[in-house]
Amino acid sequence: MHVVTEKNGRLLAADACEIALPITPLAKKILLHLAKGPAYPKQIAIALGVHEQKVYYHVRILARRGFIRLVRREVRGGMMASIYALTAPAYVARFGEFVEYRKVPRTVPSFLRPFIEAGELNARIIVGSPDPHGPEHARSRDAYLAVDVGLFLGTFLATARPAVTLDTDVRHDDLANNLIIIGGPVINRVTKQVNDSLPVRFDARKYIVSSLTKKTYRTDETGLIVKCGNPFAKNKKLLVIAGRRYAGTRAALLAFTQRFDELATRKRECAVVEGIDEDGDGIVDSVKILE
Repeated sequence: MHVVTEKNGRLLAADACEIALPITPLAKKILLHLAKGPAYPKQIAIALGVHEQKVYYHVRILARRGFIRLVRREVRGGMMASIYALTAPAYVARFGEFVEYRKVPRTVPSFLRPFIEAGELNARIIVGSPDPHGPEHARSRDAYLAVDVGLFLGTFLATARPAVTLDTDVRHDDLANNLIIIGGPVINRVTKQVNDSLPVRFDARKYIVSSLTKKTYRTDETGLIVKCGNPFAKNKKLLVIAGRRYAGTRAALLAFTQRFDELATRKRECAVVEGIDEDGDGIVDSVKILE
């Protein structure tokens, strides 16, 4: 059995034993004392200010019930002392039957709201179709990147349900949701539809231009991550992860999943990134944040 808690966005667990109720107040004090480290009954009695025989009595019961165990014997004050320790770092008092386990989600940072609410995905993920489509008859190579996005978002979810739609299958009603859009305007027509509303966007040549810094980024390895309002629906949000080409989208995805903590704490809810091929195999495997 484990006791699970959440702290600073991380799930922490401790081994635990179930306590067979009732347990006396003195037994509880003995367990709390042993939580500080192994000890022998006389030592515990002195620390708690109780009669040594009472401690011996409770120690025998706690050992028999499996809460503590004998770890060694050694000479203390000219006599052989039995040193006891806890059998687990935590104990659980259960007042009901076990139920089916439901994953405890991580704390959702503000950057991912409202895309994730109450442990559930509150958005549609839209990826480019792998079939030729659009004015340039482009085929998307970015669709599988949605798997990596899904795996990352899944660490914040308690439940899962189908959430991915191809850009060619998107209906008007779909656009009225919170949207997570993957891929640039050449291979994802929804990116093209929302492009003009983005603070960092693609120009007519598919270069990335920033209205915040007035800079233009021309390399295929550059990508953007933008969270902003959804122009199709009031009070809904967009999260766009895209690049000029496949390498740029991959760079944006790497930044989103590997450097999320850094991105999520920025004042601006957008970034321009550049992919780097560190091992020279022709595949972007690292990323630099440009703005």
